Amino acid sequence: MDTAQPTWQPPLIWRAAQLLARAVVALVARLQVSGDVPEALRRGPLILAANHISPFDPVVLAAACQARGVAPRIMATGGLFRTPVIGTAMRRAGHIRVDRGTSAVHQALDDAAAAVAGGSVILVYPEGRIGLDPGMWPERGKTGTARLALACAAPVIPIAQWGSHEVLPYRTPKGLLRGVARAMWRRPVVRVHFGDPVDLGDVTPVTPGTARRATDRIIDAITDGLVPLRPDEPDRPRHVDPGRPADTSRSHRRRPTS
Repeated sequence: MDTAQPTWQPPLIWRAAQLLARAVVALVARLQVSGDVPEALRRGPLILAANHISPFDPVVLAAACQARGVAPRIMATGGLFRTPVIGTAMRRAGHIRVDRGTSAVHQALDDAAAAVAGGSVILVYPEGRIGLDPGMWPERGKTGTARLALACAAPVIPIAQWGSHEVLPYRTPKGLLRGVARAMWRRPVVRVHFGDPVDLGDVTPVTPGTARRATDRIIDAITDGLVPLRPDEPDRPRHVDPGRPADTSRSHRRRPTS
């Protein structure tokens, strides 16, 4: 008798939210999605690892994933879950709460591991925050994503995105209406690229420093995917958000690309 457990199925509320995300993005920007997710991986188990540049990222990534037939469960900050309406919707959609800076943060990794083991697609931001690198290149990542991938033996697909920082300012909700109005008028191009799975096959979980090496490899893959998305902005972004602080303490030195 087959005793295999059924894989997690995205609730209707989340499928509907992804369609809404596509409509919202279309109102304020021109979305361009490149790359793909192999059909065999679209229903998991799979980890999607994306750079984080704007409060608008979750909406952009929900829309881009819908365009590629993927409905990921997002690891999101606990503040969203404490919001009366949004928090209820997040929980019902199956997303995973991350209470950063508290002892409960480890529970998020356990919840994510259980979700991946159950066949889910998980979307994570390896940087752990909206990046503050002055050039808006991916920062040195936290090791949680790599540890999750190694523990579950799940493939990791890097996602590079560019342009969402031109829609909402860093200090949203401050300046939100002005940012949206500006975006609706200028309609910036927002690009999202799904890369090839990151090769972690030679990484041994029991070796000291493994999580850090795997994390750097994931961040490198995201960075390599970002390079062609901003060919005319190789050093600094054209659009400068005066409310965005700069922090070089977590800068990541990417390996040279061939």
